[in-house]
Amino acid sequence: MISNQEPGLLQAEQIVENYIAMWHETEPGARRRRIRALWVPEATHYVRTLVCTGYDALETRVTTSHQKNVWDGGYRFRSTGIWTLRNAVTFNWEMFRPGDKAVESSGFDILVLADDGRILSDYQFVVS
Repeated sequence: MISNQEPGLLQAEQIVENYIAMWHETEPGARRRRIRALWVPEATHYVRTLVCTGYDALETRVTTSHQKNVWDGGYRFRSTGIWTLRNAVTFNWEMFRPGDKAVESSGFDILVLADDGRILSDYQFVVS
């Protein structure tokens, strides 16, 4: 059951900070722990045509993105705005290389939270 309580902005900021840190995490065991702390076991992540459900699929998704974008590409992610409504947190994000003013990619996520404050569903939209 999903709560109708709205997360506070400080809670939302912490969720987004931890979410972004998860994509940057270099150590596999720490990444796995971050995923389990952020997501409920049956959580689903949607991006373009990809659907990932459960910890194993989420770990594969995050690891693959980390390898491609952070490790190989030298990119970092940052949030550029956070909003809350009921049991949802949404935020804009950018992918960039430190020291470079150009933004390589941008988009936004809509995170639907379970009663315990962890992510139940993540709808990720890549805009550019």
